[in-house]
Amino acid sequence: MAIPKKGIMNIVIVGGNECMECRYKNLCKQYHCQAKVFTKINGTLKGRIGIPDLLVLFTGTMSHAMVQCAIGEVRHGETVVARCHTSSLAALKNILEEHVA
Repeated sequence: MAIPKKGIMNIVIVGGNECMECRYKNLCKQYHCQAKVFTKINGTLKGRIGIPDLLVLFTGTMSHAMVQCAIGEVRHGETVVARCHTSSLAALKNILEEHVA
C-alpha cells in the first residue's frame, strides 16, 4: 500500500542499530522524507512519536513491550505501520520503495 505524495513525509523508525541512525536518516532524505529514529528508549515513547505518515518497526532489535508502546502511540488509519525483522539499510530501502516511491 503506497502512501499518496503530499510533500515531505514524516517517518518514525523504532528499533534498529544505534550506529546506523545517520544512515537511516540519510536514506530517508534521498526519498524526500523527514525521519525520527529511536534505536533506544530513554524513558518512554509516549508523546515523542507524534503523528507520522509511516512507522517503521525493526522488530529484531527491540523488545515486545517497545513494539506495543510504539503501536499504541500512533493514530490508526492515519499512520501506516511497516514491520521488518532485520534492521539493515537494504530492508529500510525496500520499505521506502514500497510505501514512498
